[in-house]
Amino acid sequence: MNTKILKILLGLFVTGILLTVFYFGDYVVFVLASIFVFVFMVIRIICSTIHLSEKILQFFVYALIMVLQILYFTLLVFSHSEESLVFVILKLTSTALILLSPIIEKVLFQNNNETFVMPSLQADGTFAYSQLIYEKERIIEGVETCKRITSVFNKENIGQVLKELSNNSSCRYVNNGSLTKEYENAAYSSLEDDNIYIVLTDSGSPASEMLSVFTCRRFNHVSLSFDSDLKTIISYNGGQNVHMPGLNHEIIEALHNKPDSSILVYSLKITKEQKRKIIEKVLEINCEGSAYNLLGLVLKFTLKPNIMFCSQFVYQMLQYAGVGYFDKKNTKVKPTDLVELDYHRKLKFAYEIKFNG
Repeated sequence: MNTKILKILLGLFVTGILLTVFYFGDYVVFVLASIFVFVFMVIRIICSTIHLSEKILQFFVYALIMVLQILYFTLLVFSHSEESLVFVILKLTSTALILLSPIIEKVLFQNNNETFVMPSLQADGTFAYSQLIYEKERIIEGVETCKRITSVFNKENIGQVLKELSNNSSCRYVNNGSLTKEYENAAYSSLEDDNIYIVLTDSGSPASEMLSVFTCRRFNHVSLSFDSDLKTIISYNGGQNVHMPGLNHEIIEALHNKPDSSILVYSLKITKEQKRKIIEKVLEINCEGSAYNLLGLVLKFTLKPNIMFCSQFVYQMLQYAGVGYFDKKNTKVKPTDLVELDYHRKLKFAYEIKFNG
């Protein structure tokens, strides 16, 4: 049978299963569905030919997703009356969330699980022994990664992230007018400085620490500043417990969430008119409204122009002003890309801020 036809039939089968779960499923069915998907993903990991350290990492990721799904079903979905509109909406999102692990595999691990074989007992034993000898360092790295996962994905961090998620929206603007007149004046006062500043932050916030597990990068937040002293530092963030998630003026002290937090500041040459163009665009977004593109971090898309995440925002502002120095789909830009993809050395390192506790 044609591969394309098989994919269509498989898609129809999965859709049918999901619709059945949505219409007839209760709490037990949803929990069992999550467990089934987890077991399926574990079988895929076992039968794949990826390195042991990567298998361990994927196992913990899928286990975490299953736990979060069950918590979501328990605490949010089935705590509402089944006759309410909120319940129907939450149940619909829960149905889609059942496939979160396969989606994560496609987005984050798609290059790792290309080969899927069922090894024989003898071949598996030989492979495992040779891998233990040849991949000793990778196994140690895998163990360290697992330790990091368990330390980062603790009850306190997960609770804090879930609390922040309640204020986010990936389909409507929730932040409006957070920038003050004082900020506007400070931004325009910086026009005599022929630089704009890209600021990478290792804040140590719960969200940043969790994100670092997947990006394998220490710095997971990026901002723009119109002045070298960072008085006009701005980005898309969670609001720092002051404003709603979206475009916000940032406070340096609020980026310090762990003893070894640090900030790297880079300068980029820019003309006065280019700088003015970015300032005017920022103020325009501030008036129109904004929101943090939480879904875009995973699904790599944007529903509205002013719904962005931090690196997406910085990249788009540079492109908008004509000072971009690399090409990439804006929803796929990571914070460290702003420095790592500077192949033509447009950036100049300015200074580092170390909080040291």
